[in-house]
Amino acid sequence: MNFSDLGKMKEMLGQAKQMQEQMERKLAETVVEASTGGGVVTVRMNGKKEVLRLRIDPSAIGSSGSDLELLEDLITAAVNEAGRRADEAMKSSMAGMMGGMGLPDLPGLT
Repeated sequence: MNFSDLGKMKEMLGQAKQMQEQMERKLAETVVEASTGGGVVTVRMNGKKEVLRLRIDPSAIGSSGSDLELLEDLITAAVNEAGRRADEAMKSSMAGMMGGMGLPDLPGLT
């Protein structure tokens, strides 16, 4: 391996690090929202799949145990849907970034 090849490798590693930093920023900035039960439960999540906000309509709180079970199910469904939306948003974003580099599609990202 000659010095020219080492310089190219160093440059490629620098570009990879920049891309990683850019993806980390994008993950933190991407925000998705999902609702269930006709808006009874709403979850806001970032691209890192951190729940930023959970909103429960006061009408969802009832006095019976079955209301509590339904509310738990709605929360679970909203969190799962927000996670799916975060995944979709990031796949779309990554596909755009990779397309600009002229790289082949990576499995699981398209």
